[in-house]
Amino acid sequence: MTRKLFTLFFGLAIAAILCNPLVSKSQDTKETKTDSSYQFTLVKNIPCTPVKDQYRSGTCWSFSTISYLESELLRTGKGEYDLSDMFPVRDAYSKKAQQFIRMNGTSHFAGGGAFHDVIHTMVSSGMMPEEAYPGLSYGEKKHVHGELDEVTKAYIEAVAKNPNKKLSTAWLNGFNGILDAYLGPVPEKFSYKGKEYSPKSFAAELGLKAEDYISISSYTHHPFYEEFIIEVPDNWAWGKVYNVPIDELVQIMDYALDNDYTVAWASDVSEKGFAYNKGFAVVPVTDLSEMSGSEKAKWEKLTEKERNAQIFNFDKVVEEKQITQEMRQKEFDNFQTTDDHGMHMVGYGKDQFGHKFYYIKNSWNTDSKFNGFFYASVPFVKLKTMDILVHKNGIPPAIRKKLGI
Repeated sequence: MTRKLFTLFFGLAIAAILCNPLVSKSQDTKETKTDSSYQFTLVKNIPCTPVKDQYRSGTCWSFSTISYLESELLRTGKGEYDLSDMFPVRDAYSKKAQQFIRMNGTSHFAGGGAFHDVIHTMVSSGMMPEEAYPGLSYGEKKHVHGELDEVTKAYIEAVAKNPNKKLSTAWLNGFNGILDAYLGPVPEKFSYKGKEYSPKSFAAELGLKAEDYISISSYTHHPFYEEFIIEVPDNWAWGKVYNVPIDELVQIMDYALDNDYTVAWASDVSEKGFAYNKGFAVVPVTDLSEMSGSEKAKWEKLTEKERNAQIFNFDKVVEEKQITQEMRQKEFDNFQTTDDHGMHMVGYGKDQFGHKFYYIKNSWNTDSKFNGFFYASVPFVKLKTMDILVHKNGIPPAIRKKLGI
């Protein structure tokens, strides 16, 4: 074979290889995206305290806000604190009961709550360290609130019926007695690291200012850049949030994290895309409403298990939806987005294709893929964020100006 002929043959062979769709670079990338499992690289990780376990209690709102405030103490140089998660819970139970009675038994009463409930407790009642108020006075090593929730609800429902035709002076003491029995009496004084405190003096020493913490959401049934009462059952205190467009809500989270401010994050975790045990939350693009007639016919013949296996194959990377403001609003209005869970956003990372994922600290112990943390995709956060709590300095100046903060 001559040198010229060899060169021609070699060139044609290389061209054939490069044009072969089985080995071309673009096709290889596509196959990798559909056939690979998620691989994450943590890019930003803001200091936070160890993961806790709310166990069988509906108190994520307190665990997430306390975790957030513990990070605030780290950020401000106060050091590492283990604050009591049950002290705000105890305080909120009593306030919820009083509101329930004032509303003639028509307001929401359950174990749930919101970020601002902890801030309200800090202002009205103070704060306590975990060692001074663990809230476990009922024979359990972990938080199990089924009986507590049922007993307190039955008690205030009986009071709300007003069988005496006039409220007695004893009902609130009786209710607080139930809380004392389950969570423990609130001490007037306690010792912490060799110093005596009251709950209020302890809160004062922490140096956190309630007015610095801003709640923000994004829905179109209220005007943007104004406050509104977010209409979810656990907002029993009728707390207000500022309203911004969804793109600006994401800007706030990004700006805060880039400037070392963490974010308390309330979201809907009842979605199939919330694959916590796999370590991530996504919004798969496949939707039954977008299928053709023949596809739907095939789909309807599948069992629920087979459907989930086909659309939500969480051993593989999935293509995600492009989220709009209208999609957010529709899912909220149709109860497809619900106020399920409070968590703590402490950073962000990326998958193997460079897609951004927020790094979330949960309160379900450490027996998960990422030891109590997981990654939430940008589409998931845009679609399923109910509201956030952030330090005012973690908001971009231009948005702060629009909000008048």
